[in-house]
Amino acid sequence: MTAGVFVTGIDTGVGKTLVGTALVRRLAGAGRRVAAMKPVASGCERTRAGLRNADALALAAASNLAVDYDCINPYAFEPAIAPHLAAREAGVVIDPARILAAFRVLSERADAVVVEGVGGWQVPIGDSATMADVARLLDLPVMLVVGIRLGCINHALLTAQAVRAAGLALAGWVACRVDPACERPDENVAAIGERLGAPLLGDIPWLESASPDAAAACLEAVPTMLS
Repeated sequence: MTAGVFVTGIDTGVGKTLVGTALVRRLAGAGRRVAAMKPVASGCERTRAGLRNADALALAAASNLAVDYDCINPYAFEPAIAPHLAAREAGVVIDPARILAAFRVLSERADAVVVEGVGGWQVPIGDSATMADVARLLDLPVMLVVGIRLGCINHALLTAQAVRAAGLALAGWVACRVDPACERPDENVAAIGERLGAPLLGDIPWLESASPDAAAACLEAVPTMLS
């Protein structure tokens, strides 16, 4: 049976892709066949092969399985705007069933699948659907990435509450120190750890040149369902 985890964040720009690629590298280094997925992505570049997203490509590069890009990133949009707006402008309806089908293709080939969301937990992908609905459909435990910066305590606790309200397990969280100017970062990490009710899986410091390998070295553990 294929294991999996859904990587979400408290907001955009908090280090989801860095953590996702680090987790993929960590699992691949342990001898697991690992696939990665970015179901919906905006801010894509036009290439001869079609629209390509930098985060999806980074996840693919960290993986040790060669799979079609369309399975990694079923919905790709050019403008760097909220995905439901990008989809509307492109005349596309994001169908969660298509995402589930791609996930199942990856699951058939991999021992573990790491799925990265877009933006935060409740980012809309349509008139009513959100990324939370995708996570529920995939029925995966959730790994929360917390960008350590002003406001992160409130955002982390609210996101954890929403994950649990959706009926999904919060497998753990990762502190990602995205703001080198953040005051009292250690105290912020401690405050979240005392209140979140989930294990701290890693604490990634500010990295001038962030890389999956450097971040992977900072993951103290992986979610138990993937170990």
